[in-house]
Amino acid sequence: MNAMQTARSAYSGVRAGTRTARDVEYQVFSRITRDMRRAIDDPSAGFPSLVAALHENRKLWNTLAADVADTQNGLPDMLRARILFLAEFTHHETDNILSGGGNARTLVDINMAVMRGLGNQREVNP
Repeated sequence: MNAMQTARSAYSGVRAGTRTARDVEYQVFSRITRDMRRAIDDPSAGFPSLVAALHENRKLWNTLAADVADTQNGLPDMLRARILFLAEFTHHETDNILSGGGNARTLVDINMAVMRGLGNQREVNP
C-alpha cells in the first residue's frame, strides 16, 4: 500500500462520520432514483423490478411525509406543505403506474428536483 492509499484509508472513516443528514437524504434519493431509472430503461429487468423500485420510492416519501407532519419539524411551513403534497402525489402516481397508467419518469423527475435542492445545485447524477 502506498502513502496515498494509506491516507485515503485513514481518512475514509472520518469522511463517513461527517456526512450531514442532507448528504444521507441525497444518497437515499440517488439510490432509489437510480433503481427506478434502471427499471424503466431496461426492458429485460421486467415489471417486478419496477414494482420493487416504486415500493422503495413510496417508502421514502411516506417517511418524508411523516417527518414533516411532526410538529417538531423545523422546516418552514411552506416547505413542509410542499413535501406533503409531493408525497401524496407520489402515492397516487405510483398507484396509477401499478394499475397500468401513469408514468414512472414523472416520479424520477420529482426525485431529481429534490436531489438538486438537497445538493445545493451540484450536478445531480443518480
